[in-house]
Amino acid sequence: IIIGFMYLNSLSKKKNLKTEELKTDEKYYTSNIIENVSYSSKDKNGNEYIISAKLGEIDKSDNNIIYLKQVNGLVKLNNKNQINISSNFGKYNIDNFDTIFSKNVIITYLENKINGDYLDFSIIRNSMIISKNVIFTDNNNVIKTDIVEINIKNKNTKLMMYDKKNKVSVENRN
Repeated sequence: IIIGFMYLNSLSKKKNLKTEELKTDEKYYTSNIIENVSYSSKDKNGNEYIISAKLGEIDKSDNNIIYLKQVNGLVKLNNKNQINISSNFGKYNIDNFDTIFSKNVIITYLENKINGDYLDFSIIRNSMIISKNVIFTDNNNVIKTDIVEINIKNKNTKLMMYDKKNKVSVENRN
């Protein structure tokens, strides 16, 4: 009976210890989470950049990096046009406003829509580089490519393939 009691008491203490460890980890982890996070900035040309997400988590090793979930980006250009961006995940740099969008990236601008898996958006470089499974559609065409690079300043767009032997696929809708 004594051995049985000691065994049950030992199990109970182990169970309580595990619960305490989980609660401690949970408290530490959740202190890093921000709900409904939003950041905005303007460049010297008057363009406004707004990034919002359902959840943000501050990188423990670099406080200037925030990992995002269910991300939306809005670029309000000084010519009154807008670029809308959405993705499942993101990585935002508070210092330079560079943002990486990943998984189910959708970009809409005027009559254009670009789908891809990865977007590297940089204000410093004035560029958006969309890659991995990229489909670019407008009113007349469906274009499949590996990379689309857009200069935010002058709107110049480059379509490229990783392997030079492959060609960009263009399908006319008309």
